Amino acid sequence: MEAWFHAFAAGVSLLLDALVIVSVCAGAGVAIYGTLRYVTTGVHPTGNRRGIWMGFARWLMLALEFALAADLVDTAIAPSWDQIGQLAAIAAIRTGLGFFLERDIDAVRPAEG
Repeated sequence: MEAWFHAFAAGVSLLLDALVIVSVCAGAGVAIYGTLRYVTTGVHPTGNRRGIWMGFARWLMLALEFALAADLVDTAIAPSWDQIGQLAAIAAIRTGLGFFLERDIDAVRPAEG
């Protein structure tokens, strides 16, 4: 039973890590497309360059959430004090990044309205 749980948790962690990569790549793709469209035509669907950044920031926020979830699952499999300390450091860094990114997104929203 324990071996099955470890295998299941490892699969979930791998899936979450894959979603991190997909989210970052999707965000980068959308941002590159928006940038190229803006550079070549001067037009962007949101009406300004800031919309490109906002779209990319949203994808990065999603990727950060998936990455933290993957780290939590990894720690649940075989928690050692070393892994718990690493998770705490990673969670603190990602929480800080997420906080400042979300704050920047919120600061841009009123300017768009």
